[in-house]
Amino acid sequence: MKRLLLTAALLTAFAAPLAAAPVTYKIDPNHTEVTAQWSHFGFSNPIAHFGDVEGAITYDPDNVGQSSVEVTLPLSGLEAHVPAFNEHLRSDDFFDAANHPQVTFKSTRVEAAGEGKLRVIGDLTIRGVTKEVVLDTTINKVGEQPMAKRPAAGFDATTTVKRTDFGLGLYAPNVSDEVQIRITTEAVVPKPDAAE
Repeated sequence: MKRLLLTAALLTAFAAPLAAAPVTYKIDPNHTEVTAQWSHFGFSNPIAHFGDVEGAITYDPDNVGQSSVEVTLPLSGLEAHVPAFNEHLRSDDFFDAANHPQVTFKSTRVEAAGEGKLRVIGDLTIRGVTKEVVLDTTINKVGEQPMAKRPAAGFDATTTVKRTDFGLGLYAPNVSDEVQIRITTEAVVPKPDAAE
């Protein structure tokens, strides 16, 4: 009888579906957009775009706590659509790109936040200052990317940060201290030879 029970237990264990392992995706800069928007004296709400996004997303749908995000935004890709304004944003008045050429985000934990939703908590570093931020995240889609023929994942996320927390407070509060960050990203599992 003991042998029968042991055999049944082993068969049940092997028959049970294995939990999916976390999958790491490389961010596709061609299908990723990071924007910052603020109020300019209450008259308008300009937008700056951060291009050339680099990074990786590890996502585990069965255990979201094992997920992670690491992103780099080179300030060389900052685009506010006016060349003089681009240079002003990169200057010491704001990002000081000569000494701090990139913005980085590295998650410290990921939490489920309801159906198709996540909270990604992590360290945002701007101009050498690191602060914790929370990204309210929507899972857009996880599946095969039909053109790349590889697994892919897409997410949207939002957060609000204060410029003064990072030493970028020039003209605050007339130019709003609070800046809304919006992110949409598509990430794809790299090819085995990592040739992208």
